[in-house]
Amino acid sequence: MFEKVLVANRGEIAVRVMRACEELGVSTVAIYSEADKNAGHVRYADEAYNVGPARAAESYLDQEAIVDAARKAGADAVHPGYGFLAENAEFAARVEAEDGLTWIGPSSDSMEQLGEKTKARKVMQEAGVPIVPGTTDPVESVEEVRAFGEEHGYPIAIKAEGGGGGRGMKVVHDPDEAEEQLESAQREGEAYFDNPSVYLERYLEAPRHIEVQIVADHHGNVRHLGERDCSLQRRHQKIIEEAPSPALSDDLRERIGESARRGVAASDYVNAGTVEFLVEEDPDRDADEVLGGDADFYFLEVNTRIQVEHTATEEITGIDIVKWQIRVAAGEEIAFAQDDVEIDGHAMEFRINAENAANGFAPATGTLETYDPPGGIGVRMDDALRQGDTVVGDYDSMIAKLIVWGQNREECLARSKRALAEFDVEGVVTVIPFHRLMLTDEAFVSGTHTTNYLDNELDQDELDAAQERWGPAGAAGEANEDEEVTEREFTVEVNGKRFEVSLEERGGPALPAAGGSNSPGRQRRPSRGGSGGGGGGDGGAAASAEGEQVEAEMQGTILSVNVSEGDEVESGDVLCVLEAMKMENDVVAERGGTVTQVVVEEGQSVDMGDVLVVID
Repeated sequence: MFEKVLVANRGEIAVRVMRACEELGVSTVAIYSEADKNAGHVRYADEAYNVGPARAAESYLDQEAIVDAARKAGADAVHPGYGFLAENAEFAARVEAEDGLTWIGPSSDSMEQLGEKTKARKVMQEAGVPIVPGTTDPVESVEEVRAFGEEHGYPIAIKAEGGGGGRGMKVVHDPDEAEEQLESAQREGEAYFDNPSVYLERYLEAPRHIEVQIVADHHGNVRHLGERDCSLQRRHQKIIEEAPSPALSDDLRERIGESARRGVAASDYVNAGTVEFLVEEDPDRDADEVLGGDADFYFLEVNTRIQVEHTATEEITGIDIVKWQIRVAAGEEIAFAQDDVEIDGHAMEFRINAENAANGFAPATGTLETYDPPGGIGVRMDDALRQGDTVVGDYDSMIAKLIVWGQNREECLARSKRALAEFDVEGVVTVIPFHRLMLTDEAFVSGTHTTNYLDNELDQDELDAAQERWGPAGAAGEANEDEEVTEREFTVEVNGKRFEVSLEERGGPALPAAGGSNSPGRQRRPSRGGSGGGGGGDGGAAASAEGEQVEAEMQGTILSVNVSEGDEVESGDVLCVLEAMKMENDVVAERGGTVTQVVVEEGQSVDMGDVLVVID
């Protein structure tokens, strides 16, 4: 077994891995960016190292900085968690090549073969696993996208080869959208996975999203741990997951599970992973029916890493998947047979994100003035933040994961209602009101929802009412600047290693609490600017020209600027694209006019309230 593991990630998944290490008697090393100096995963680890500034490309995606931290710490293994470099074959190979370091995950060769979607489709097709109609080679031009649409019809899904979690996926509904969506998918692939390559698939408009958890070792053993249903999504990102699926017959469940095992075995895959499938619904079936054994299912992709929703599988099988990742990487043989895997009860995972569901799931930031999670039988919390911590806008919007288990789906739903009613968060807008709404929603409660349900069918008035009923009265509280401070904590770095120092100060000045704005942005919504001087945070000269000032409604990074000074624009035109918490947000003109000033440029970081463009 390893002696010290560096976790190349942040937040709740870093803490999840560290907890598994602690139970195995393994020391842990955290890495952190400047934005995460006081983050929960840093506090939890045995030691921690700074790997760069807030921007992920210069910290959590800096391969050399991470390997250097592993060297300094004397770690003998690296666990990547999910996201960031978790599915980056180049990084896996970099770790594998480092003397004395072991990669906790599938080999770089397996990641190269299955982590890139086009190669994975070829492998699965050769193994007899049905795949969604699409390309098995990358596409590079708009002409290829339009030709595919002419052959297979619209809509088309453009997907980043290294993508996952909805990132790098764009849907094209007609030829006119092809160029914009191709560029967007390539841009996201480059930004999040360091790989701009994309491929095409026929877009299934109302499928179930079913995934099978697998674990394989170096001794030729491959096990599947049942399936999860991840059909409740918004903009292709999962928000509630459950296991097992309420929509599969026993026959279909068996066929999908065995297809996953067969495909993984054919690729000589080792460690944990997930094989994802789309199951086409019969639109004419009754609400009380389940899918028949002859339903169509298609291979979607392999996630060559641990997934956010692995917790649901752990709850119904009793198998600690992260521990088995570590054990397998250390050379141990899987200690259970396929027949030993038993499904016990039903589990749901609720992603507690800092987002306002009533405002287009726009991400929010702020300070957790109150953070009081639920407990009791059947309730599990995976988190890293604590009361008083700040939710930053530099990374994804997840605060925590609430996992609920019941003896059956009915008990799980009832217990989930109780747990979410107990969950008290103030200071940051969250999706808790949305989750509570879903537990009263007929489609979700009956298990008949599909992947397009939230985007196409849920009534906005219901979301507004839920937010008003169950949301916090004040999203961001005021810091108590008069509070006397008797103890102050400092973070000190020596040779890149982090130390915490506490200093008791008598009669010192009071300090304001760390905070952040909680006013969320809205996707593709006009940004209103004031009539005063406005904005100008870190990102360049403040706007001085008179006119309508279009301001950033959230902290983020400018991905592209679509206008220049002197351009004529109309109401609704996209002025620039702002990325915040892994979401692209179109900043559009509220009214027509002439662009008199462009204050930002591509790649620039902005704060909420910064002036972006001025229109006269």
